[in-house]
Amino acid sequence: MLMCGIFAYMGHKMAMPILVEGLRRLEYRGYDSAGIAVKDESFTVYKKVGKVAELQSILPAKLNGSVGIAHTRWATHGGVSDENAHPHASVSGDVIIVHNGIIENSRTLRKLLERKGIKLSSETDSETIAHILDYELKRDNNPTEAMHRTVSKLHGTWGICALFLNHDLMVCARNGSPLIIGKGDDEMFISSDPHALTSHTQSVVFLDDGDIATITNNSISMSSTSGGNREANITILEDEWGEAELGDFPHFMLKEIFEQPDALRHCINGRLDRVRGNGRLGGLKLSPLELSKLPHVRLLGCGTAMHAAEIGQILIESLARVPAVAHISSEFRTNDPVIDPLALHFAVSQSGETADTLSAVKEIQLKGGQVHGIVNVVGSTIARQCGQGVYIHSGPEQAVASTKAFSNMVAALSMFALQVGRSRSISKERGQNLIQSLQQIPHLIEEYLENQGPIMDAVNAVKNAKSVLFLGRGISAPVAKEGALKLMEVAYIPCLAYPAGEMKHGPIALLEEGSPVIFIAPNDHVKQKTVSAIHECRARGAKIILIHEKGDSIAEEGDINIEIPKVHSDLSPILTVVPLQLIAYHAALELGCDVDRPRNLAKSVTVE
Repeated sequence: MLMCGIFAYMGHKMAMPILVEGLRRLEYRGYDSAGIAVKDESFTVYKKVGKVAELQSILPAKLNGSVGIAHTRWATHGGVSDENAHPHASVSGDVIIVHNGIIENSRTLRKLLERKGIKLSSETDSETIAHILDYELKRDNNPTEAMHRTVSKLHGTWGICALFLNHDLMVCARNGSPLIIGKGDDEMFISSDPHALTSHTQSVVFLDDGDIATITNNSISMSSTSGGNREANITILEDEWGEAELGDFPHFMLKEIFEQPDALRHCINGRLDRVRGNGRLGGLKLSPLELSKLPHVRLLGCGTAMHAAEIGQILIESLARVPAVAHISSEFRTNDPVIDPLALHFAVSQSGETADTLSAVKEIQLKGGQVHGIVNVVGSTIARQCGQGVYIHSGPEQAVASTKAFSNMVAALSMFALQVGRSRSISKERGQNLIQSLQQIPHLIEEYLENQGPIMDAVNAVKNAKSVLFLGRGISAPVAKEGALKLMEVAYIPCLAYPAGEMKHGPIALLEEGSPVIFIAPNDHVKQKTVSAIHECRARGAKIILIHEKGDSIAEEGDINIEIPKVHSDLSPILTVVPLQLIAYHAALELGCDVDRPRNLAKSVTVE
């Protein structure tokens, strides 16, 4: 999940509409509250609990000023209130800031400020930054040096953007929370995500941890907390395919479900060699000889990315015959893992900013291991930290609940498994068969979306349930987890997901007459074991919602049958997940939930 969004502007245009549009594009990062500050002869600040639309409702039709900062918040320190919304100003009014991250020593800093007679007006850790920065500014009236001294007092993570009443510049600082500068024609933009910049400029500067940037309309000066200066290296963003706008769809989640076929085509395009029956993931920077000698593979992720990693684990072991294991990123680093420098590690993350996964990457690298990224956002922190890997090319994903990124992560890991397998034991013919099947997947999803089956019957069965049980075996077990996660995320229905064989080791106790149980049952080698689990659930009165291949005799086992087109068993997760996404989407609508912006969630978790 991305926590909080920063957008800032300095140039020759009216800042307010640019700031609001920037916040709208970043809203998926957090939507507890939003606020802007525009500088003219003084600072004008507007803050409001709720989404960006709530902020817009209190803004004037026109607000003079061509410099401003803005923020959309996901609450960490302090409740959801207007007072705790950003921006935060110093007591003097000379400094105003927005901040992403967590200041771990904020209690100590608050006490120090209070002893100096400064009364804080919010409960946030962020407000302390404004007051300390103001105090340091008064020492030498140098905003850059004041920021250096300020961050030296902070413990934790931060992306900070600061304006100064008596200086025509902006100062930004990064440590663990992403910030990107967009360079336009005599104007500058600052954002937490490159996506929000692409409508203004393709020329960007990515801040690294420890960077402090001093920005004017036409200049960027870079320095580091470790000492010295560096060049502001310009990166040209690639044109993103796809629109981050709703178009004819009522919600981003539904739009992104329907974008999966095209997203998959972009992911696999140019990466499959049908003649040799092999994958071609050039970003791995690994030769066939290196792939053939891999001792094992580890995959790291959180949430949806973790479920994709678990599928990747199964595919790598079954196709490549290389030991593989998927780890929850947040647990991996804290368990003092043993790292084999010859092994391959994958960091799987849609945003490329997930704090727990980034920490795991750094831990592996510190211990001499190599890490490859599997990410969606070009130029993201994980992508740059790894320096090698695979972009999944899903295009912009605006809904908090990830859909098309999951499919593309699985596709990318499928191609990796094939590539390793061909360097070891998979025959050319088997590789060609898998490639042909993978290339058919986008069409099969389109075919399914044209005839989705009794989705609403399934929705009616789950929407008022005390809990919903998701079950699958083999490669479908992680799909069950992903389906449960989606329903919990957007419809707030308690869900459990288990490998079907584990159902009788505890979860079966939850079943009573009418309890909905969703089975993912493609036509694979464990189907009969799944049938046995269905019988056990039905014997306890459960209502069976069955996702299965068209024409499969297993249909007689379901109370509600949702058919998918016939698909290669190794690739079934890319298809079986689609009806689960639709069930979650429609259940949320039926229950009156905010599909795109579920409560308490944000797109990516950039704090640990």
